[in-house]
Amino acid sequence: MAKSSASDLVLRPFEGLPGEADWVAMREIVPSATAPARTTAEHGSRDVVVTTVLPGGWCALHREDGTVLLALQGVLSSNDLSRSLAAALLAAIAAEPGTGILPEHLDTADAPRLQDVLDTSVPFEVTVHEGYEYWLDSSAEMTDEIRASLDQAAESTVPTVKLESVPSAYWCRMSREFLRWARPEDEDRVVDAIARLHAARESGLAEGKFLGMFRACGLVVPVWELPRGTEAADIEEPVRELGRRLDAALAETAPLDANQRRARAGIVSRQVTLR
Repeated sequence: MAKSSASDLVLRPFEGLPGEADWVAMREIVPSATAPARTTAEHGSRDVVVTTVLPGGWCALHREDGTVLLALQGVLSSNDLSRSLAAALLAAIAAEPGTGILPEHLDTADAPRLQDVLDTSVPFEVTVHEGYEYWLDSSAEMTDEIRASLDQAAESTVPTVKLESVPSAYWCRMSREFLRWARPEDEDRVVDAIARLHAARESGLAEGKFLGMFRACGLVVPVWELPRGTEAADIEEPVRELGRRLDAALAETAPLDANQRRARAGIVSRQVTLR
């Protein structure tokens, strides 16, 4: 992966990090989750909790108990999200315990990137949460006011489950149930593969249907609508089987035929870019 300067536009800010697709999922589609990370020896071998969101508009937090948290969602924006997040992380590590970092206080001009700051040998293992208790200092007293604040935050959270059968796939319940599956492969390969399945009427999932896909942080996230009332556990095996079909389609190298090209055109016409 080529090096970037602070002025370069980086379409895949998480490329090169372990679990790139899960970084994108936590940035774009998962409401409440955490994952462990660690800085390199050069940056102190410091354990970090990567989160989806933090309260108060913070992009990072050095809790009173010494825990350092880095939020992927929020108002951070730049040509290179990785550089902005690394700046937030290093600012939180350097700050006094009890300090939250706001985006407007960051100077990203000379900041390194997450790929330079984090130990990439540490697996990125996502844990999805129903609420936001991970915000709290381990020694903090759970007052009625704090509990009410956490409950209020949790009320607006979309129920989400990370599937175990395949990587980076997330069931969620909104108006009805959906599967959103962040893919690490090149966008054109994913679109071609799903077009092959769609043309063969093999793109469905558990009697649900393929809806389309959106683009986020340089990756594509295909979406399936599931039959009403479908639980996450109900689709573990169907998703595993869909994964096998998708892998086979990804391995195909023959040009798309006419039906597959029509299916591809329909998929592309419905594609949305989030960022």
